Amino acid sequence: MSLDTLLALAAAGLEPWEERHPPVTNDAFRGAMRHLAGAVSIVTAGLGAERNGLTATSVVSLSADPPTVLVCVNRSASAWPLLVRHAHFGINVLAASQHPIADRFAGRNGEKGEARFAGARWIQLASGAPILADALVAFDCELEERIQRHSHDILIGRVRALHGAGGTDPLLYWRGTYGAIRRPG
Repeated sequence: MSLDTLLALAAAGLEPWEERHPPVTNDAFRGAMRHLAGAVSIVTAGLGAERNGLTATSVVSLSADPPTVLVCVNRSASAWPLLVRHAHFGINVLAASQHPIADRFAGRNGEKGEARFAGARWIQLASGAPILADALVAFDCELEERIQRHSHDILIGRVRALHGAGGTDPLLYWRGTYGAIRRPG
């Protein structure tokens, strides 16, 4: 903060923002974000035996014209190099019954790389990215832009194909646990 700003604040009888509001700690931020419920998706990349993926809740629609999505990925994630190298990815939105797949792709039981794909049926669409055959819905994306911010990359993907089983309830993640929204009736 500049000296002029400090003098102006003092003249107005105000304290600098930093003194009135302590900085938000990483732990406090993580705790607050746990209150934000999110759909659980598997983000996949690679081809053949060289494929990997991760569990994500940071997936959103960016635009309908053209169809575009964005996902935030930590650059320390094991799948990150494949996402960048292959320049395509799948976003597989999970159904409520698919929480074991979410755990596997989160590495909760130590699975890595290709081992995360075991026990499920995978297909390919336009880009060749792995798509979960019975996902609630899946977006096959071409990497359009990558924006680096702090520890993460914001990946903007142009949707090239869609696939979906639909007809069931989505898997959600809220306050450190899985849940679902049940349709009325």
